[in-house]
Amino acid sequence: MIDVIVAGGGPAGLTAAVLAARSGLEVVVHEPRSAPIDKACGEGLMPGAVAALAALGVDPDGQPLRGIRYVSGPRSVAADFRAGPGRGVRRTTLHAALRSAADAAGVPVLPDAVESVEQHPDGVVVDGVRARYLVAADGLHSPIRRRLGLDRPVARARRFGLRRHVRLAPWTDYVEVHWAPAAEAYVTPVGPDLVGIAMLTSTRAPFDRHLDAFPALRERIDGLPLTAVRGAGPLRQRSRRRVAGRTLLVGDAAGYVDALTGEGVALGMAQARAAVAAIVAGEPARYEVAWRRLTWRYELLTRALVGATSIGPGRRALVPAAVAWPRLFGGAVNVLAGRD
Repeated sequence: MIDVIVAGGGPAGLTAAVLAARSGLEVVVHEPRSAPIDKACGEGLMPGAVAALAALGVDPDGQPLRGIRYVSGPRSVAADFRAGPGRGVRRTTLHAALRSAADAAGVPVLPDAVESVEQHPDGVVVDGVRARYLVAADGLHSPIRRRLGLDRPVARARRFGLRRHVRLAPWTDYVEVHWAPAAEAYVTPVGPDLVGIAMLTSTRAPFDRHLDAFPALRERIDGLPLTAVRGAGPLRQRSRRRVAGRTLLVGDAAGYVDALTGEGVALGMAQARAAVAAIVAGEPARYEVAWRRLTWRYELLTRALVGATSIGPGRRALVPAAVAWPRLFGGAVNVLAGRD
């Protein structure tokens, strides 16, 4: 019997696999996508994520990030990270670094998706293979979450993400969040000659149409080559609970509010660490308690910010309010920048 099967080889799944292997457990990862895996992502790692990767012995190449800057027309306000720099890292670079850590830990990665899960009192049977535990880290639209009846309906307006890269030397060492009436544009330096631009919006439209809402940004990149568009969404996902028998939901599979605050990687890695600790202790129910402790702040702040900016007056007032109260803005940024 295998100790742990991990479904999904993204950052959360690979972190869980590495930590489980280093704890002396026999672990196997199922991941059908070819490495390195790319996806629509803002690609800005908060200082908490950089620290979590360092604790894992992972140090991906990227661009140092000083903090966060909000921009709306001529108005802007910036807040520096107090706990050290963040890092802009291409998603493929991050995945390759984590995959190398998994390979070094002796973790096999099977090139297939999990098709069937049978729950038993003493373990799970995954595609005919018995294991003591299953860590479901199979993404935003987790098939395992659905199969186990753990999906919860989402009533609020749906949001989507789109991302491209432009070949251009970064003009900033901040993550710039540009605000428009129907979208936000996240500008992240990810290399000496590469900048990522991610759009978050509840309006379904092509990337270029959303870019028209940011004339200063469009002017800066006009005529330069852009990479293909990658998309993700709907972003808001909910789960009824995170532990079902011997199955533990980790990362986006456990539920997701929005990418607006940029905590996804750090949060997924923290969840992976908590899930493995519960497995090592032989008490999977402990993970549910740990998950709530890890996510309450993210849930509260992200839902409040998404709710406040879902209506026109709230969106228009956000940057002026941050300009008027820079200490409050800086405090909020640094709450989000850390991760227990």
